Amino acid sequence: MIITALDGIFLSSINKELVKELLGGKVSKINQPEKDEIIITIRNNKNNYKLLVSASPVYPRAHLTFGNRENPIKAPMFCMVLRKYLASSKISKIEQIETDRILIFEFLSQDELGFDSKYKLIIEIMGRHSNISLIRDRDNIIMDSIKHVTPDINRVRSLLPGISFIYPPASNKLNPLISNEEDVSSYININNIQNDENIYSNVFTGISRPLSKELFNKFPDIDNELNALKNKLNNCFDFYIYTKNYIYKDFHCINLDNLGYEDKIKFDSPSKLLENFYLEKDKQDRLKSKRANLEKLLLTNIERCSKKIRILEDNLEKAKGKDKYKLLGELLTANIYSVKRGDTYIEVSNYYSDTGEIIKINLDINKSPSQNIQKYFKRYNKLKTTESMSKEQLKNAEEELLYLNSVLNNLLNVENYTEIEEIKYELMESSYIKHKKSKNQKNKKDKKVKASNPMEYLSSEGVKIYVGKNNVQNDYLTLKFADKRDTWLHTKNIAGSHVIIKSMEFSEKTLNEAAILAAFYSKGKDSSKVPVDYTIVKNVKKPSGSKPGMVIYYTNKTIYVTPPKEILLERIK
Repeated sequence: MIITALDGIFLSSINKELVKELLGGKVSKINQPEKDEIIITIRNNKNNYKLLVSASPVYPRAHLTFGNRENPIKAPMFCMVLRKYLASSKISKIEQIETDRILIFEFLSQDELGFDSKYKLIIEIMGRHSNISLIRDRDNIIMDSIKHVTPDINRVRSLLPGISFIYPPASNKLNPLISNEEDVSSYININNIQNDENIYSNVFTGISRPLSKELFNKFPDIDNELNALKNKLNNCFDFYIYTKNYIYKDFHCINLDNLGYEDKIKFDSPSKLLENFYLEKDKQDRLKSKRANLEKLLLTNIERCSKKIRILEDNLEKAKGKDKYKLLGELLTANIYSVKRGDTYIEVSNYYSDTGEIIKINLDINKSPSQNIQKYFKRYNKLKTTESMSKEQLKNAEEELLYLNSVLNNLLNVENYTEIEEIKYELMESSYIKHKKSKNQKNKKDKKVKASNPMEYLSSEGVKIYVGKNNVQNDYLTLKFADKRDTWLHTKNIAGSHVIIKSMEFSEKTLNEAAILAAFYSKGKDSSKVPVDYTIVKNVKKPSGSKPGMVIYYTNKTIYVTPPKEILLERIK
């Protein structure tokens, strides 16, 4: 989820770029690849530029785009209207309404009779209310909008072809680029605004809350630092994307130093930043959506295994008292002639004890002495069998739980669709997912997913370290790829990746870096002092019939490391 939308201050940097590159350009092509997105190709200064405008309720935006998108075979109606009125037109003006999230493009063209006509493309970047409208300038009539807004949806403002265009209600906040000290002080007093980190977003248009927090840290005295603020907002050239755990979180044209993000990526233009940000966010969202079903499947099976383990452990706890029933059966057998049918109990001496204490044994009056004896032996044998079977089942359940947690850990670390498909195929092979075959493939084997490569890192000493992305890769790395003299690492009793140091000569520094990788790509990545076992590969064996990634090892040593928030080693691939 984006913490802040594309705010008015960032949009002003986009506006400046669009004016520089597109003003005076000629429209050569118009496409609508998505229902709420258009791309206008513009020829200017002997270069072709693609302007992307999106009215998406989640990711609304306007910027230059550098990629190609697939277009529908039949152009949507809005695209046809734009082509009719804007084809071969020239961009005569590009402006932003103060620091609000509204961009206006003016196009000059000629109508069927050869007379000059002016049209405005008004872009409203306002979350779920975002829209794109084509307006005829001479009478302010809407030619069409990418989203039709009827009176049933909005009583105040409709957006339909043939009616007059009404701008969104203007904000009563101040424009930070032109306001003076007197305006600001008066606005703060009238609206009783507190002097805290939200003061800038509460007073000015175009300033989001994260930006307000940053500005408040830089300019805590709004009354006396207004000129410094204006200078800062008029010189926004720090185009950064901010990340946390490699996930894109935020962006801005002002360096946000005080939001606690782990890393940032710099760009030389706001359009390149937005292109990268939204493509990556879309990819992350799609990856999250695509792995959701697998994650649900794994969590369901993890809960099933955990519940089974709890039941088995309870059975073993109850089975601890089995020897008591065996003792009672043997004492009854030794004293069978003292037992009479109808007795409710018998007191006998415990000849197995050094002290020979008297034990009271309860009897069933409806059973014969022999049947009472058999009752105690049956209970003993039942608990003995339960104990034996529970131990075996508990071992299998714990191994299955460890395996499922390892698959879940791998799933949460996927970077692309191929890796998700690999995990899905692994779960098919492990019988957690049924193989789906079409009618034409009943007698054919399922097509295997093309395997991706393990992660490859270079230690600070130049030694190659390999990390498995999933359990199939873990098996490949340990059992096929690695030399028997290489070093193998894995978190101790914690689901994680197999790590191979592909060398026989390295120092403690490389060993520590490999252990950090093993901890980072494990379920214990957010913990401290994570135990990591290591040994040479020849000491690692795979039991017959075990699940992918499951191995046993011996003569190992253990190192304790605390995983960092991000890996600083060079990743080759």
